[in-house]
Amino acid sequence: MTSQSVEKRVQTVCLLILSTVAIAFSLYWLRNVLIPVVLAFFLTILLNPVVSVLMKRCRMSRGVAVVGSVALGFAAMLLLSFIVSIAVSQFTANVGLYQERIEKLSSDVMSALPLHRFGIDEKKLLNPLAAGPQGGVSELLANVLRSVFSIVSQAVLVLIFLFFLLIGKHPTQPSRSTIWEEIDVRVKRYLIAKTLLSIFAGILVWSILAVLGVPLALTFGLLVFLLNFVPNIGSIIATLLPIPIVLVNPDISLPVAILAIALPAAAQFILGSFIEPRVLGNSLDLHPATILLALIFWGTMWGIVGMLLAAPITAIMRILLEKLEITAPIARVMAGRLHEAPSVMKT
Repeated sequence: MTSQSVEKRVQTVCLLILSTVAIAFSLYWLRNVLIPVVLAFFLTILLNPVVSVLMKRCRMSRGVAVVGSVALGFAAMLLLSFIVSIAVSQFTANVGLYQERIEKLSSDVMSALPLHRFGIDEKKLLNPLAAGPQGGVSELLANVLRSVFSIVSQAVLVLIFLFFLLIGKHPTQPSRSTIWEEIDVRVKRYLIAKTLLSIFAGILVWSILAVLGVPLALTFGLLVFLLNFVPNIGSIIATLLPIPIVLVNPDISLPVAILAIALPAAAQFILGSFIEPRVLGNSLDLHPATILLALIFWGTMWGIVGMLLAAPITAIMRILLEKLEITAPIARVMAGRLHEAPSVMKT
């Protein structure tokens, strides 16, 4: 390899690094605009089959089918908002009881620990938990309300973008790009399968918690549905979420509390370890380490929405990188095919 080719390769790598930094900064700075657009893009992929079915089976025009699909999305948004509002109302009604229970459990735990041997004042540790009506659990509730308002306001923008993306898509027109065909097939297969599995997991966990009499069972089922879109760690977080409510509720006995934790955990384990791999397979063609890094990156950029979309966005990036000779080794590393990357680098 000549010195000129080495210099050119170094320049190319430096330009790629600078471009990556600039793109990352742009993604973070423009997140309020990009998040609704990207969500609408993936919803378009998910709802295009619905539009096609309405056009073929119900003999609707494309405009009417698109309006029906967007109305379906709007109804889903209203349903989610209604569920969250019910959960917030239930939480508000019992906030005093939960605060008192948290303080008692914390006091019991602190008393059992030999903190005095290390010169730690137990009262100082309990003071933040013993906050008044403007702090503690109430502050958490206020944060939830702000988050809900932000999500609902973004959902309106998503529906607007979704309508224009759907109305501009013509399924009868042949695709001009094999890259788009691969992206469409892989992402559509992943989104449809993941959505159905997440719905099943949410309904299952909701049913278990409702039968056991756990408060906010419907909310926890909704959170299971959403968090199951976060690969690897989402189902773990969803399983742990009911634990604080189970612990602070005095009406729940110890056997019921154990079942409320163990049964959803077992259901999530079976779905994640046996059913989901058979249904999804390797549809995204991404290594688990790549998915974990993608979760960290997109979570930093776009928060919880970024974590929900990390896997399909990274899969699209891998497909695009694989089509360029200079970035093809990166795509193979993302897929975990490390033995193929060196041979490509030498060419």
